[in-house]
Amino acid sequence: MEKIVIKIGGSIAGKLPNSFFASLARLQKMNKYQLIIVHGGGPEINGMLQKIGIQCQFVDGLRVTTKEVLDIAEMVMSGSVNKNIVHRLQQANLSAVGISGVDGALLVSEPADSSGKLGYVGKVKRVNKEWLEKLLHGGAIPVISPIGLDEKGEKYNINADMAAAAVAAAVNGKLIFISDIPGVMEKVEGKTVLHPLLNKEKIEQLIAAKVIHGGMIPKVRSALQALTDGAKETVIVNGIKPDDLWNYLQGKNAGTIITTEEVQHV
Repeated sequence: MEKIVIKIGGSIAGKLPNSFFASLARLQKMNKYQLIIVHGGGPEINGMLQKIGIQCQFVDGLRVTTKEVLDIAEMVMSGSVNKNIVHRLQQANLSAVGISGVDGALLVSEPADSSGKLGYVGKVKRVNKEWLEKLLHGGAIPVISPIGLDEKGEKYNINADMAAAAVAAAVNGKLIFISDIPGVMEKVEGKTVLHPLLNKEKIEQLIAAKVIHGGMIPKVRSALQALTDGAKETVIVNGIKPDDLWNYLQGKNAGTIITTEEVQHV
């Protein structure tokens, strides 16, 4: 069966309609796909940090993570956010299991930045594919919180886009980023238009022009990295319109597809 890695951003997790989860159930019943979910939790983490009076900085869309911030991030993402998504899946009659990258040493990690300016921010060094396959073989949808563990037992906060990219590459699956917008958008002559297809060259142009900015930067760069490392295809679709996900998997036009190939008239 084809593996589909679905990345759900923290900013959209609570906004997803029941119809989105119903569409996942529809896909699961086809016995054609094995679904894996990786989620973030940025807004919830920010809310908790604000509540307890901890300020946080960002560098290139990545959260600077002190030990204190890491503890909060793990509590929020592996706790409330993860279990809320599992609950929504179960309400749609789907079997789901909530885990983090620490469980089963799923996401073996290392520091993302050797200079240390990002603190306990990690990147995925290796995915425990065999353990993940066992969960999938049992018929469950793994719901993964992106907290990783290095070979010395140190925990790291991993950007969810990057974690999803690593998982998709490891299982040679398709990577679908669920957003609250149709894809990568740009204002052209007063009109907001969707970029249906982007390659690395065009992405870097849009980043330089600040069309792609903030949290979208690690998203598109993670998409390119996933393709380089073995993922089949990557796309950004609107989760508020669940038909977008369905249409994309049926080969219809939906969202922004990201490719490593040359693109004409992007």
